[in-house]
Parts: sequence; C-alpha cells; structure tokens
Amino acid sequence: MNLNDVNEGIVKNKKRKRLGRGTGSGLGKTSGKGHKGQRSRAGHSQHPTFQGGAMPMIRRIAKRGFNNKFALVVGEVNVADLEANFDAGDEVTPDSLREKGLANYKYDVLKVLAKGEISKKLTVTAHRFSKSAKEKIEKAGGSIVELPKKKAVIKNKMGSAKKS
Repeated sequence: MNLNDVNEGIVKNKKRKRLGRGTGSGLGKTSGKGHKGQRSRAGHSQHPTFQGGAMPMIRRIAKRGFNNKFALVVGEVNVADLEANFDAGDEVTPDSLREKGLANYKYDVLKVLAKGEISKKLTVTAHRFSKSAKEKIEKAGGSIVELPKKKAVIKNKMGSAKKS
C-alpha cells in the first residue's frame, strides 16, 4: 500500500443529484420516480408500517401484557447481599448500596427482600421491607428505618411531571 492510495475514492463534498435536467442526464423526465403511482406524486408520505395494503404486522400479531405507566420502579436488595457486603454495626442506606454496587441502577423505591440469612447487626434504611426481611434483620439485632413513601410521577407529552 502506498501513502498516496490511502484517500483514493473518498469524496469530501459529494455532488447532489440534479433532477429534471433533460433525458441525457439519466434523471430527466420522471426524475427517477418512475411512472404514475403514489410515490411519483408530490407530497408523498407513507406510514412506516404500511405493507402494500396488506394487514400490517403490528395489527396481525396479538398484543400481550400491560404496561402500567403509573407503577414505581422498585430496586431490590436481598438480606444475603447485606450479610456479604457490610460489616457488623454498619449503616445500610441507598447511597451505601450504590457505592457497593448492589443497587446502582435507577429506581423510585428501594425494597429489602428476605432471600438468604443475616447474622450481623445492621441499621437498614429503605422505602420498603418484606415481612420476613424485617423479622430476619430484627432477629439478628439490627434495626429498620423506613424512608417516606414516594408517589408515582406521570410525565405528559410536553415533558412536565404531574404527581398522582
């Protein structure tokens, strides 16, 4: 390979298609739009899911499930994770969990679940606790601090938020 071959074939400013400049140009008369039909007309636009008049795939396939736009995103942490990542006497907060990489994603409320066992005395702060997780933490000598409950925030089309 030669250095003068590196940029061969690269055009910085490509010339635009000049339509309707005579039949000799190859883009005269119908200007590359063919004869008749919807796409040859001015102002043509077609829905992206249009499939030539056939029933669109979007309407053929059955809809499944339900998307609740009012639901809060719940971050989950198990008691076993607290046992493995914190020392006895530590204070467990959403910030400390984020630092340890246990709940480092975006959520609205944090919930502590009861999977696993705990033997360390911890002060756990979260929005929600499962009944059995509460029992396990208190049985180990720890305490629980419940953060205030959050309400779902609905965003309208204009992007402003409205409390529900």
